[in-house]
Amino acid sequence: MTAPTFPQALSATDPVRYRADLEQPEPDEAETIQGLTDALHKVSATVYEDSGHAERSVHAKSHALLRGVLQVDAGLPATLAQGIFKTPGSHEVVMRFSTNPGDILNDKVSTPRGLAVKVLGVEGDRLPGSEDETSQDFVMQNAKAFTAPTPKAFLKNLKMLAGTTDKAPGLKQALSAVLRGLEKGIEAVGGESGTIKSLGGHPLTHLLGETYTTVLPLRYGEYVAKIAVVPVSPALVALKDAPVDLDDKPDGLREAMQTFFETQSAEWEIQVQLCTNLETMPIEDASKEWPEEESPFVRVATIRVEPQPAWTDARHALVDDSMAFGPWKGVVEHQPLGGVMRARKSTYTHSVDFRSQANGCPMHRLAGTADLPD
Repeated sequence: MTAPTFPQALSATDPVRYRADLEQPEPDEAETIQGLTDALHKVSATVYEDSGHAERSVHAKSHALLRGVLQVDAGLPATLAQGIFKTPGSHEVVMRFSTNPGDILNDKVSTPRGLAVKVLGVEGDRLPGSEDETSQDFVMQNAKAFTAPTPKAFLKNLKMLAGTTDKAPGLKQALSAVLRGLEKGIEAVGGESGTIKSLGGHPLTHLLGETYTTVLPLRYGEYVAKIAVVPVSPALVALKDAPVDLDDKPDGLREAMQTFFETQSAEWEIQVQLCTNLETMPIEDASKEWPEEESPFVRVATIRVEPQPAWTDARHALVDDSMAFGPWKGVVEHQPLGGVMRARKSTYTHSVDFRSQANGCPMHRLAGTADLPD
């Protein structure tokens, strides 16, 4: 493993220091958040009514549930040695790979990929609502920015998607194929549409070749940042944009993950992009991609996963049904920032409570990855 290098650009511009007034809530934000909660509840309630089992209102279908080890780099500059990355050392982690919808669909309905990382055994003052936990969660997608700029704009999109939950799965597959063609045409001329991808137009590619980011900003100790998980081991890098055979394989993404981890290990870097300019790297516009030429992503840690069963019924029962991941499960030094992140606090809590009550299954707090069954 090579030692991290820190680009000159990191010291060329002082990173923005966190302060409370970086956030500017809209006057009617509470009403908007209630609308989001209601729309997400509609997704969960519809799935429960149809299947008899409550799922997450988003990212319901998991494709891999992994144990790993996070190693914080030594010798980080002061601007990067922040929060849980302040002190070199290792932490056990749980990684949950998923796709977007709140209903369980054939993988040929191809939507953005998600990654939730739960870092165990962290120290620090806790965010409200997670005082009795000792983990830090990072909730990520394979994108650099969110599909909507504000909670209000997100609500408009979500109402449309909520109305399609558990309806016409065959039609969704056909529509996904059309949308993938549209997205391929857009990308052929150098573009990309997060909206088309979110509606089912994501390419049929391997989850392990993707780079995942928090998409939205969060506190990074004294500063503000986005965080990424980037594949670096050769076997992962080789899977970038690699197609996955999903013909007659409704769970083909899961099967591909199982096949990989039967024999191979994997390594990712955790990288940080510090906010250095509030004009080009806004806090409240979630749809704005932060320019990497102004502030590059820089490594602060690695995650390593050894060969293991990537998905089993026992792991599914524990992680999917009795564990919760959320950006507000963590320490104050990594407080989520911006309107969409603020909306995630109560909406995620409501989703967790609904799942727990409907399934009669209280949430489980993992002490260590040894408790993760094979």
